[in-house]
Amino acid sequence: MASEILGIQLLGILVGLGFLYITFLNFKRRELTVREFSFWISLWIAFTILSIIPQILDPIIRSLNLSRRLDFFIIIGFMFLIWAVFYTYLIVRKSQKRIEEIVRKLALKEEKE
Repeated sequence: MASEILGIQLLGILVGLGFLYITFLNFKRRELTVREFSFWISLWIAFTILSIIPQILDPIIRSLNLSRRLDFFIIIGFMFLIWAVFYTYLIVRKSQKRIEEIVRKLALKEEKE
C-alpha cells in the first residue's frame, strides 16, 4: 500500500513541477500577466505541496465528513471545472459582443461609402 501511495505522490510531484515550468515559460513569453502568473504558480506550488504532504488536508476532510482525500480532490476538481467553464463562457460571450459591434460599424461604414 505504501509503495502505491509513494508512486502516486511522485507522479503528483512531477506533474506539479512540470506545470510550474510550463507556467514559467509562458510568463517569459509574455503570454501571462503577472497576476495570472502569480495565480498559476501559487496553484501549482500548493498542488506539489499537497502531493508531498497529503496529511495537511486531514482536518478539512474530517470536518466535511469525507471518508477519503480523493473524494475531496474530486469535489474540488468539479468545482474548479464548473468555474472554468463559466468563466470561459463569459469571456467568449464578451468577445462575441465586441465582434458583433465591430461588424456593425464596418457594415455601416461600407454602406455610407
